[in-house]
Amino acid sequence: MKEKKASETKVNMSELVLPNDTNFYGSLMGGRLMYWMDIAAGIAAGKHCNFSCVTVSVDNISFEAAIKLGHVVHIEAQVSRSFNTSMEIHIKVWGEDLTQQYKYRSNEAYLTFVAIDANGKPRPVPALIPENEEEKKIFDGALRRRQLRLILAKKMRPEDATELKALFTHE
Repeated sequence: MKEKKASETKVNMSELVLPNDTNFYGSLMGGRLMYWMDIAAGIAAGKHCNFSCVTVSVDNISFEAAIKLGHVVHIEAQVSRSFNTSMEIHIKVWGEDLTQQYKYRSNEAYLTFVAIDANGKPRPVPALIPENEEEKKIFDGALRRRQLRLILAKKMRPEDATELKALFTHE
């Protein structure tokens, strides 16, 4: 299986915030944004492995700035690291006010996807090659984030999380 560069998985998606996308305050509903983020991440995962993929986890999503009615949402998704059958996708979100001509950061998150075969079973995915400093930094942190996800899902014992242990002990 041929490894892929992180840049080969990049997805840029834009959506216009319409009235049915907003809450009572005229801001984009968080659920609608998460829906769009999931789509962008799924496309990035599919570009990486060329197979169907399913969402298995979404890390904490903290909203820095509300995106208002009539603004444009820009979502950038890119695989940050691949493991055996799973991929971590890094998502960045910006809002843009076209009339005032400014862009602002809304949030970022990490989603995890698993590649599946025709029978719905997990299948191996290619290794990922980070190319620049930002990609390498995110790639390096992915193992710690993965171990934390596995502990929270009760699929790993905390004492087995070697990467996390290194953060808190000086052995």
